[in-house]
Amino acid sequence: MIRTALVTGVSRRRGIGFAIARRLLDDGHRVFAHSWSPYDATEPWGADPDGIDGVLAELGSRVGHLAADFEDASAPARLVAAAVERFGALDTLVVNHARSQSTGIGDLTADMLDRTWAVNVRATLLLVQAFAAQFTGETGRVVLFTSGQHRGPMPDEIPYIATKGALHQLTASLADALVDRGITVNCVNPGPTDTGWASADQDAFVGRHMPRGRWNSPAEAAAVVAMLLGPDAETITGQVVDAEGGFRRWTP
Repeated sequence: MIRTALVTGVSRRRGIGFAIARRLLDDGHRVFAHSWSPYDATEPWGADPDGIDGVLAELGSRVGHLAADFEDASAPARLVAAAVERFGALDTLVVNHARSQSTGIGDLTADMLDRTWAVNVRATLLLVQAFAAQFTGETGRVVLFTSGQHRGPMPDEIPYIATKGALHQLTASLADALVDRGITVNCVNPGPTDTGWASADQDAFVGRHMPRGRWNSPAEAAAVVAMLLGPDAETITGQVVDAEGGFRRWTP
């Protein structure tokens, strides 16, 4: 079955969103990509060296695209409308984007919390709402992304893990809300994934605690998404899939 998918967070070639878009295109699906490079440019990992034009050039002419800032509450609906205009009705939504905020409890501000919530949770719920409103097919798919906060503490990333925890807990309820429409909803925890964000100390820590001695790759996260979109996953819904590669966070 050829799917028509909207994938968010496709801003950097080293990112999970890019790997998902490329995997779906390679599998013959139609893909509409979302990006917001101005956010990446403010972070330590930076925007893609060749900008979004370089990202889209590598994905090829078959991909649709819209840049949108999810701090704007109208952006999710506009994005879904643009994807529908390009390809017709969507049957797949992969919500990969995230605003990262590495902040401990002592340095929290209301602005940090509000902006992270708006991008990671509010935009996700509005995307799912808009996706479901236009869905007219028989086998829809929604894939969300969480992190590892349910597997162990992440005290230096409070705004981020608060919102990722919300997506984790929303998964079962969204799945129940949409199952009668023929839409499954699942959530992926990709584990430590090398997208170019880690410091040298973090890189060494993860290398020591992964049984394979290396980080997970974006392509491996994309493979989990591809599995959840396939016909063999028809009965899987409301689940959080931990694809951590055996990460032993509890060892010294």
